[in-house]
Amino acid sequence: MEIQNLSPAPLTVNPIMSPKPKSSSAPIFLIIIVLGITTGFWFSRFSHQGANKSSNSIFKQNGTSTENVTTIEIGKIYGNQSKAFKDTATGTIEKGSINGEGTHILNRDGGKAQRAALNSSSVDLDLFIGKKVEIKGETNASTKVGWLLDVGVIKVLE
Repeated sequence: MEIQNLSPAPLTVNPIMSPKPKSSSAPIFLIIIVLGITTGFWFSRFSHQGANKSSNSIFKQNGTSTENVTTIEIGKIYGNQSKAFKDTATGTIEKGSINGEGTHILNRDGGKAQRAALNSSSVDLDLFIGKKVEIKGETNASTKVGWLLDVGVIKVLE
């Protein structure tokens, strides 16, 4: 004997419905905004430095370029005076490096403990070897030397 279905509608089985995925456009939008701001920040940092370094005539304002210089004059200022440098030192320049840092050394009063490693992207330091100078520049971080200075302006004292 068969049991008949007495309900008027046919019996259907509903498959288990998975929940609809929620819209994830808000987190993606925030990630894109953060990446855009970060990228813009770093591009502005690198393009600003690149613009300063790419110039052929670096000392256009108030300074004397070291390009094509044959004699160094006492009392004359060489370098980029358009930028204000906060670090200043006086001493005699020699060729060499300290613990592999810098291209030149500034021998200051006080002996070896007071020496500073020098490099420069704007002044040819070879022209000032053996000269007593006052330099202005920017201190760079170094783990190998006590003071690493990027020279921007040099005034010849002797």
